Amino acid sequence: MAARTWTSEQRAKQAQAIHNWQPWKYSTGARTPEGKAASSQNVIIGQRKRRHELEQARQELQAILAKIQRLARCVRT
Repeated sequence: MAARTWTSEQRAKQAQAIHNWQPWKYSTGARTPEGKAASSQNVIIGQRKRRHELEQARQELQAILAKIQRLARCVRT
């Protein structure tokens, strides 16, 4: 998708709207040291979830490989 092309007038109007709106005052996120400390630990939850998913995939792969080996032995005999 092509980037929008702004005219000088549109850019000035948008800049004024943002200046009046001041979205930075309403941004979300941790503000206190306690909140920042807690939010910094959020990554751990995602890591645990990915580790668990990876372990499940590894177990599934081992089961599939074991099945392939059993089938290969049947074909050879």
